Amino acid sequence: MSRVILPEPPAELKQLSVALSERLRADIAAHGPLSFAVFMDRALYEPGLGYYSAGLHKLGQSGDFVTAPELGELFAACLARQVGELAPALQHYDILEVGAGTGKLAVDLLRALPPELSPDRYLILETSADLRRVQREHIAAYAPDWMERVTWLEEPPATAWRGVLIANEVVDALAAERFRISAEGVEQICVTVRGAAFDWAFRPAPIELENAVRQVESGLGRALPIGYRSEVRPRLGAWLDALTARLHTGLALFVDYGYPRREYYLSERTVGTLMCHYRHCAHDDALFWPGLQDITAWVDFTALAEAADDCRLEVVGYNTQAMFLLGCGLEAVLAEQSDGRTEVGLALNAEARQLTLPGIMGERFQVMGLARNLGSESLAGFSLQDLRYRL
Repeated sequence: MSRVILPEPPAELKQLSVALSERLRADIAAHGPLSFAVFMDRALYEPGLGYYSAGLHKLGQSGDFVTAPELGELFAACLARQVGELAPALQHYDILEVGAGTGKLAVDLLRALPPELSPDRYLILETSADLRRVQREHIAAYAPDWMERVTWLEEPPATAWRGVLIANEVVDALAAERFRISAEGVEQICVTVRGAAFDWAFRPAPIELENAVRQVESGLGRALPIGYRSEVRPRLGAWLDALTARLHTGLALFVDYGYPRREYYLSERTVGTLMCHYRHCAHDDALFWPGLQDITAWVDFTALAEAADDCRLEVVGYNTQAMFLLGCGLEAVLAEQSDGRTEVGLALNAEARQLTLPGIMGERFQVMGLARNLGSESLAGFSLQDLRYRL
């Protein structure tokens, strides 16, 4: 876990981080080191001070990172084709987007769907009051006719619903436990205070974490070597169950950067997948100015598939983002949107390359489809390639 040189934040943002850091230090002084999962959760979601709850500008070129929907309209247009393919079978249906960012995906998706295939409601599950405000403003400005049918939720739906759930870059931001393998067994990586600074500490893993790591080793068919560090999400199943409990019929699409388990826990990947984003700098110093940067860990898609099985969801597709978008008709979308205009076509091709090239988003980002009561409905996004055998 390296320390890197990053741009100094402005004074007003430092004040937010100082306030959050004082809370964290007080808890550490009173109760001992914090598990990394607790530290990550509070750095991201502490009310009024966490990265996703303090009103910071996070997305786009002026923020800390760029998501696929922020690049342009191609991602949403392809996604609309997948949703539209299911619409006749679902009939009256809803779309539930988890963590809608700026609201751009919602706007572009709704505008791309023809009226006869549009949902009855567009539900946005968003816990950040600041992001809810940003989303409302964006949708009101660019899709005003939809405002009456957009509903914001702070909890997953409480009544049965049918439709499509979309979670783009959501699972990576769920709090992850970090662990280290030592000669004594599995250790939990924690955050403590030394002097005036946050630092790392290690202690014997609690039983939930140890069991999760042993389950990983069982799936791999080998023990992880001494000194190996990585992440697990022991509560992924509980989160997925709460999210999808009331989905009666439909498809849940999870798009994120990650690997199947055998690639996630490669012997040579000795320090895990922890990644932070600050002013478009990607680094692994999670202790840098808590609350001012995004903290993520890559997704173990095998763990997501296992959680799905426990939640009575069927894994109906697993693919790279590139092949998913191509299966949804990316080439046809490019032709439609460029409409023979050379300059527009050049810009769209540049966007498509970012979405599909292996070294950018095309293979690092992967798509998993989880279904309930869908029957044998075809799914264009998974028609060109099926990677479920890698799970």
